[in-house]
Amino acid sequence: MKKVAIIGTGPTGIYTLLSLVNDQPPCSVTIFEQAAEAGVGMPYRREASSPIMLANIASIEIPPVMTTYIAWLQAQCPEMLAGFGVTAGSLHERQFLPRILLGEYFRQQFLQLVHKGESQGFILHVHTSCQVTDILAAGGGVTVTAQGRPQAELFDFVVIATGHVWPAENTRPHTFFPSPWSGLMKASVPACRVGILGTSLSAIDAAMAVVTQHGHFCENTARGSQFILRDSSRSLQIVLMSRAGMLPEADFYCPIPYQPLQRVTPEAITALIADGSAGLLDRAFGLMVQEITLADPLWSRQTGLARLNADNFCDAWFAARQQQDPFIHARKNLQDTRLNTLTKYTVPWRYVILRLHEVIAGIVPHLDPRDSTRFASGLARVFIDNYAAIPPQSLRRLLALHDAGILTLLPLGQDYRARKDGNRTVIFAGGARHTYDIFIDARGQKPLKTRDLPFPGLRRQMLCHGGEIPQVAANFTLLEPAVARGRIAFGAIPYLMHDRPFIQGLTVSAEIGETIAHALGHSVPSQSAAEQQTDLQQGYL
Repeated sequence: MKKVAIIGTGPTGIYTLLSLVNDQPPCSVTIFEQAAEAGVGMPYRREASSPIMLANIASIEIPPVMTTYIAWLQAQCPEMLAGFGVTAGSLHERQFLPRILLGEYFRQQFLQLVHKGESQGFILHVHTSCQVTDILAAGGGVTVTAQGRPQAELFDFVVIATGHVWPAENTRPHTFFPSPWSGLMKASVPACRVGILGTSLSAIDAAMAVVTQHGHFCENTARGSQFILRDSSRSLQIVLMSRAGMLPEADFYCPIPYQPLQRVTPEAITALIADGSAGLLDRAFGLMVQEITLADPLWSRQTGLARLNADNFCDAWFAARQQQDPFIHARKNLQDTRLNTLTKYTVPWRYVILRLHEVIAGIVPHLDPRDSTRFASGLARVFIDNYAAIPPQSLRRLLALHDAGILTLLPLGQDYRARKDGNRTVIFAGGARHTYDIFIDARGQKPLKTRDLPFPGLRRQMLCHGGEIPQVAANFTLLEPAVARGRIAFGAIPYLMHDRPFIQGLTVSAEIGETIAHALGHSVPSQSAAEQQTDLQQGYL
């Protein structure tokens, strides 16, 4: 019986276990989770979130574990749902719900999954409050060292599913937060001038964490959402900022599962890649133009798509928002989104861009350095803006904060600077100086490199043989060092973002988990005792 270790019990770890239990022969699985509870990923924990922070994925899009999310919700008692601000009678599959409620779902599904695995002959060990401190690959397997465990343990196959990584909390008085997940939820933020770098998902979470300390939202009023600020907090001012100074748009109605593309197929992308890196980005964009024109000829003509290229398509995409006050545009966007949802109308050009991003992403590892830079500054921004559309309720809340005189938006331009001035943060942009008492960097997860790995043994092996960025096969197993091939699956998303720019979200976690479970079925068998002794002598173990 194979011995498998899964490090982390967020969505990627859960979906990996699900695919193992459903599709692979029984094996021994040891699960390590550094938090006190297994089965709840960091963004979904109570200490990292609040009921006002919404999951950015509708119920219908969440890959099921033991049951679908909507079925699980409908089975809960009304009182339990009410504790999360959810009315039982209002449940539907396209609803955006609090993240901590989704965490409850994953927790219960994980426990049921463990029970199912055990009933099928799997040997399952779940260690909580147990941080893995080192991983080391050798020909005889992979050793895992964990706090509180008497000794390192040898496994045939190890899954690294450690999820997002944020800077550690600062024990000093909080005036600067390197992320919304670095102590902000526990900090007492006074009514002062607060700067938030970012305008999308993480930035909205940061704003919600601050404002809920100073007032409350009244939802579903005649004016939509309203924010009631306490009299004692009148000096609260929040500034969201980004280079462009634009707000994200609301999530839009579209058919799920996604309809297939006609021109930009996986086969077509494979053929483009086979023709070489030279001109690859421009050839892929030409194929995109065909797909968009086929899906929405009117928008294509109005946008002048035939005259655009991979560099200026981004300018055309954002033109309408840049020409209008961002809050006026947001109100119009909300109106359009609501009407389209009521009538079940899909905006063709939005939908085709949404379906394009994952297929086009296949070219990214094959782009030359110049085209990689062009892609990151152009098409990638379009794709991210489109798929990272936010729940309509989140946009309504931003508008409510603006209407209350609390929230403003600052376009920084390309050449802004930031520096510390005592306990304050100063931003220089557009010839002006902006000072903030509290500053939060909310630009989201940044790609990490091999040197950032928290496992010194594996880090050393990978730096010696694999370079600055983890070398990972299509099945997410490490290619380097060679001794790790077929033995370590690397599903830690921040380290995969360099050539997989869109590898985030629950659907991706499910795909990674399924792929890794399949890889386990083709993993390298363990060595003999004699071979293990050789590895010991060579210093692998």
